Amino acid sequence: MAKSVLMLAGDFVEDYEVMVPYQALLSVGVQVDVVCPGKKKNEVIATAIHDFVGYQTYAELRGHNFVINKSFDEVNIADYDGLYICGGRSSEYIRLNSKVIDFVKYFFEKNLPVAAICHGIQVLTPAGVLNGRTLTAYPAVGPDITLAGGHYKEVGVDKAVVDGNLVTSPAWPGHPDILREFYKMLGVVIG
Repeated sequence: MAKSVLMLAGDFVEDYEVMVPYQALLSVGVQVDVVCPGKKKNEVIATAIHDFVGYQTYAELRGHNFVINKSFDEVNIADYDGLYICGGRSSEYIRLNSKVIDFVKYFFEKNLPVAAICHGIQVLTPAGVLNGRTLTAYPAVGPDITLAGGHYKEVGVDKAVVDGNLVTSPAWPGHPDILREFYKMLGVVIG
């Protein structure tokens, strides 16, 4: 039976951190519904490209448009086998939506697979699900993890950290690791 994943995104989600996992999950037969609070099916979110180009932090450039494929208000959370939280600036504001936090809590209460990348971890911090957990994120999000009771682990940008039903990675170069672990959690076998 095909697996189904709910993917959380929003305007100025990091381009690679929505496009790559969405397409990769589809390529192995996983149904992926990408939602954004306040958006309906077929509406567009803007993406941003984050790149290090000589400044102390990344620069944010306008990326592609991404078409939402499910209306946020139509989500039946019990229909999903896993949750994928994209990174980028959208994380800092979609976490303000109480329904997003309820979604996160549901997946942790049911011990279902959860993947979060880069700034996507900001969606986990207000949900009260990180106490005692070890995870990674974009380094600027490390203090948020600590304040939420978790243990921030600094790893290479191409790595992922697994703790129970949770897999995290600091940035899009970690897609091979985070996706490999997420597939395992979902029970997806690639022949």
